[in-house]
Amino acid sequence: MPCPKQQKNHTTMKYSPLKPIMISVAFLTTFGAGFAFSKITSGKPEPPPMKKVTGIGGIFFKCKNPKKVKEWYAKNLGLQTDQYGTTFEWRTGADSTKKGYTQWSPFKETTKYFEPSTRDFMINYRVENLQALVEQLKADSVTVLDTIESFEYGKFVHILDIEGNKIELWQPDDVEYGKIAGGVTK
Repeated sequence: MPCPKQQKNHTTMKYSPLKPIMISVAFLTTFGAGFAFSKITSGKPEPPPMKKVTGIGGIFFKCKNPKKVKEWYAKNLGLQTDQYGTTFEWRTGADSTKKGYTQWSPFKETTKYFEPSTRDFMINYRVENLQALVEQLKADSVTVLDTIESFEYGKFVHILDIEGNKIELWQPDDVEYGKIAGGVTK
């Protein structure tokens, strides 16, 4: 026969199906209050996530005869070409009064510009904050091939993707780029 002390505890410990729910609610409320308190007391709002790529800045590819390729595209597809290819002009989605540009350029098949990649193409991606992006890429052990170069029409740097494709990143100044764009296809 159990001792009276054990018997007393046994009779007072009844199972309640609400007990696990109440414990969960208490835990979640405490966690939520602590999280809210830490946000209020930190004094610094979380920065919005950095936009990385905002669009395609250019398509570059190797060919046997860039001049003939440009002539063919002009005649058959209506591209307005110049010595570099063509610049596609478009309007930004956020503000339709602002112009944006994408460069299309055929390169001689012997170009060294795409090295160290062995591919016959290179893509240029438009980015918002090249300096911050390069810092993040380096922290993530992405191969950054050179330092950021600045021109009137934007900043550039080259990286390699996971398959060794050379990628050009461009933080454009579309106002200045629009001033130098030769063959513009609208």
